[in-house]
Amino acid sequence: MRLSWMYRIVVPLLWGFGLLLGSLPACAQNAGELLPVTEAYKLSADATTPGVLKLHWTIAPDYYLYRGRMQFKAGDGITLGVAQLPDGTKSHDEYLGDVETYHHRVDASVPYTVAAGTTRLQMAVQYQGCHEVDPKICYPPHTEQLDLLLPAGASAVTQVGTSAQGAGTLAAALQKMGSAATTAASVDGAALPPEQAFHFEALASSPQQLLLRWTMPKGYYLYRDHTTLSLRDAAGRTLGKPKWPAATKHDDPQFGKVSVYFDQLELPVPINGAGSAQSLTLVASFQGCQDGGLCYPVMTRKLTLDPGSAAVESGTPVGGPVETTPSQRTQRPLQISLIAALLLALGGGLILNLMPCVLPVLSIKAVSVLESGENRSRARRHALFYSAGVLCSFAVLGLGILALRAAGHTLGWGSQLQQPIIVAVLACVMLAVGLSMSGVVHFGSSMGNTGAGLASRSGPSGDFFTGVLAVVVASPCTAPFMGSALVYAFAAPMLSALLVFLALGVGLALPFLLIGLVPALARLLPRPGRWMETLKQVLAFPMYLTAVWLVWVLAKQRGADAVGLVLVAMVLLAMALWLFGRSGARGTGGKLLVGTLAVAMLVPLYLLAHVPAPASVASIAAGTVAYSPQKLADLRAANTPVLVDITADWCVTCKANEHTVLNTQAFRDLLTQTGAVYMQGDWTNVDPVISAFLAQYNSPGVPLYVVFPPHGAAGQQLSTVLTPSMVENALTAAAAAR
Repeated sequence: MRLSWMYRIVVPLLWGFGLLLGSLPACAQNAGELLPVTEAYKLSADATTPGVLKLHWTIAPDYYLYRGRMQFKAGDGITLGVAQLPDGTKSHDEYLGDVETYHHRVDASVPYTVAAGTTRLQMAVQYQGCHEVDPKICYPPHTEQLDLLLPAGASAVTQVGTSAQGAGTLAAALQKMGSAATTAASVDGAALPPEQAFHFEALASSPQQLLLRWTMPKGYYLYRDHTTLSLRDAAGRTLGKPKWPAATKHDDPQFGKVSVYFDQLELPVPINGAGSAQSLTLVASFQGCQDGGLCYPVMTRKLTLDPGSAAVESGTPVGGPVETTPSQRTQRPLQISLIAALLLALGGGLILNLMPCVLPVLSIKAVSVLESGENRSRARRHALFYSAGVLCSFAVLGLGILALRAAGHTLGWGSQLQQPIIVAVLACVMLAVGLSMSGVVHFGSSMGNTGAGLASRSGPSGDFFTGVLAVVVASPCTAPFMGSALVYAFAAPMLSALLVFLALGVGLALPFLLIGLVPALARLLPRPGRWMETLKQVLAFPMYLTAVWLVWVLAKQRGADAVGLVLVAMVLLAMALWLFGRSGARGTGGKLLVGTLAVAMLVPLYLLAHVPAPASVASIAAGTVAYSPQKLADLRAANTPVLVDITADWCVTCKANEHTVLNTQAFRDLLTQTGAVYMQGDWTNVDPVISAFLAQYNSPGVPLYVVFPPHGAAGQQLSTVLTPSMVENALTAAAAAR
């Protein structure tokens, strides 16, 4: 009877979650079916009323327009008044903050006056909107040109015209083109189309040198270290190291301290190799932002140049439609439906039970289920409360990530272990659980209550906190199928992302949930007996090894001082638990002593939180290049295949891949055969540069493996779980593209 309330809450919750999974696939739409902008937002104009232009947008289902992104610019002879726009639906946009949006339809009116003799109303109407279904895709600002016959009776005003000045010479030609781009791009501070925001030109001033030029309107800047250049079909010629001029140091909200260029950038680039008269094909990729506004995806331009002709060429865009305009990514989010992401998450969570980071905690549940024996009530209790702990933890984790994402921050999968104080606390928790399993201290009558050690409770709370602990230690690991699901969750709308996290939780809890609720499965378990006590003590040693691993991670993060402090905290914790188990804290004196030791344990943890990081915590093996955007750009400019490995010491999957694939002689031989470079980035501690690289590939965490072929081709992202054949095929294909 005492568990009836649990059945009425948890079981319907799980059942309802299953129904919800089945009811939502129709709401996912493949971004490949994105409508053209003029079909998503059909604009019509009515100029039959003198002095007022009426505009009407018909908005397709699942699309919306931003009220604040509408701009109107008149042609010659027209003076515009203040546009009259209706109020929109207020919401908070993850990139633009508080916004108002329109759905289905919107009507606007723009008052105007005309100069004497003007017979036509010419106007540029700019607007921006998004496709709001998974995943959210935004169009760049779109401008439509209106040319309407004016009605009789339009009022006239005096119109003053302006003219532009030109220039001669080769240098003046560049100046003229850049100035024209700047003038055309100035549209009242709204985010401009990429071609106008970053006008790119180049000329082959001689067979041995290129001169590149970017022209940005006021308020736009170009990243220096996010630029890659390469030649295609160049008959053995390659680009040398660009001669970068002095850059401006800028505090960027996404990448931190960066080097950028405002206004204009002229970049000489030498050409290596024997010169010839044949044309060159240049491919340039670069990225920039509107200062205080939106960031653009990586833009790629392709130009054909005639060496020595002094002809100026403007780059033409390469690739498909622009992804989300306010983006920090260089690839489109993984295009899978919601139901596919949920199934991948379910499978990934199920496989997560077999990962070495989760097995120590699962030993707690193994003992609790075995102790249940033939008692069906106890087995159901273990299963339901453990599952509730897992699901609640994944829900909290998902909501926390979504909240930080909405606030403009980033949080990767498992990145809580970048915080040394969390690593130290987890090491103490693992020690406490191990001591309990060894019989030093008992928090309840069964090992199912061990997870409640932190709260000193017994009964269902022990199972619940065991589920919480399983999620905490599982987060540094990634299993097959999890990567795609997490990529989807980190870019999807809130409801869809939360469902993916819950599906991961269902997969993690599913084995014990089935054993507890399906009698036929429970009968397959061995009967409890005296051997159980020995098993408990044996299973304590994986907990101790987990604590050792966490202390090792802490050593990588903060060095020997931090290790000494956490060891002091662990000794004080062990002493407190030993006294508690020996006396049961009987009497005022015993309770006071145990409490004093528990409080004393907090002192070294407090000091540990203030230990600074060593000057360098990354240990790069011989033959491995430390990751940096500039070094990667230099290698790619030299047409060298590169394998970039983003890892962390707390990432168990990373270490497994290194042991089985990347730290082997076969891999080193493969690098020699293919002429590839192995580049490694360490994300053990918070690093904005590496976080930016992860964001470029929509990776929710580590590991991330990307193979970059020569000639500036797009990088190939590998699976989070490597095999020798997978790496060999990728590097061999990259080398063959030379």
